[in-house]
This record gives sequence, structure tokens and C-alpha cells, in this order.
Amino acid sequence: MTFPLDLISGPVAFLITVMILSYLVGDNPLFRLASYLFVGVAAGYVAAVAWHQVLYPRLIVPLVFGDMTERMLLIFPLLLSVMLLGTLTPRLSRMGRPVLAMMVGVGAAVAVGGVVTGTLIPLVVETVSLPAASDAMRDAAGMERLLDGVVVLVGTLVTLLYFQFGVNPRRQGKRSRLMSGVAWLGQVFIAIALGVLFAGAFAAAFGSLVERVTFLYDFIFSLIG
Repeated sequence: MTFPLDLISGPVAFLITVMILSYLVGDNPLFRLASYLFVGVAAGYVAAVAWHQVLYPRLIVPLVFGDMTERMLLIFPLLLSVMLLGTLTPRLSRMGRPVLAMMVGVGAAVAVGGVVTGTLIPLVVETVSLPAASDAMRDAAGMERLLDGVVVLVGTLVTLLYFQFGVNPRRQGKRSRLMSGVAWLGQVFIAIALGVLFAGAFAAAFGSLVERVTFLYDFIFSLIG
């Protein structure tokens, strides 16, 4: 006879949902306990994924069952991993700083390279392509795509120019009127982007709240019924 998991998962989910929603009346120990549980479960899940998908198949197995070439190739990653563990103690924290710097540099390079090659360059090519523009003039959908591309391209350029702080020394650190206007337009695009992101985050949070309230309603009435 199998034990129904709903008899455990239902009350536990109900209790944790009430603990999270208790933040509506203010910060309290129940909410902090639920937050700690969430962080602990997330950390345990990440650790399990790292072990089963990275450490065991790519480190332990090659070291134990691999040939000499595979073991030699693991010396440098293993050394960096040991140096990174030094950040756990204040005395050895300097050992992990070069590894952290390399990780941040590689991550930033990959992110910037992905944005440039995957977004900016295709956007510029598609927007300024004259054959594509002539084809887009034939129907309303093509005009809409062309207009969207122009708006995105202009928004990207003026946003980048907003962070351009180079000024003429003769103006005593002040921007020219043209650069001031471009910077203001870039600030408008930044404000719109942040507003859209905030609206998306608020909609997602509100959707989660509705789902949790619906769960509480269904759970309570399932107990009553």
C-alpha cells in the first residue's frame, strides 16, 4: 500500500504559503523561517546538480578511471578550484581573488560578446539593409517590423551615448546641446525599459500571489468537503 504524498505535500505547502503571506502584516519569525527554508532548499538543489552534472562526471570519473592525458588536463581546473576554496577563510582569501577575477572577466566577456554578436550586429544589419527596407514597404506588417527595428536601434544608440561622459574641456565639464539632447532621449528610453521590467516583475509576482491564494482556497474547501 502506497502512502499518498498529497497528505504530506498539501499541508506542508499550505503551511509554507501562510508563512510567506504573513509578511503582509510585517516582518516576523515565521516569514524568516520560510525564507531560510527556501534558501536552504535552493542551495541543496544547486549542490546536488553541481555534483551529479559537473563534479562527478567531469572531475571524479576522469581522475579515477581516465588515462594520463585526461588527468593532466584536469590539473589546472583542479588547482583553480582549490584556490577558490581559499575564499572560505579570511587568511587564504587572497588565493581565490585571481580565480574570481578570471571568472568575472570571462563572464563579462561572454555576456558582452553575446550581446554584440547576437543582438546589436544582427539588429544593425537588419535595420539598415536597403533590400529589406524596400521589401518592408510593401505591406503593413513589414512596415511595422521596420519601424520596430528603427526604434530599437535608435534606443540602443542613444542609451549608449547617455553613458558617454566625454566633454569638451572648454565648456568646463558641460556637454554640448546636441549631446545633452541625445542623453535626455537615452534617459527616456532607460526609464521606459525600467518601467517595463518593473511591470513584468509586478505582473509575475501578482500572478504568483493569485496562484497561492487559489491554492489556499482549494485546499481549505477540500478539507471542508
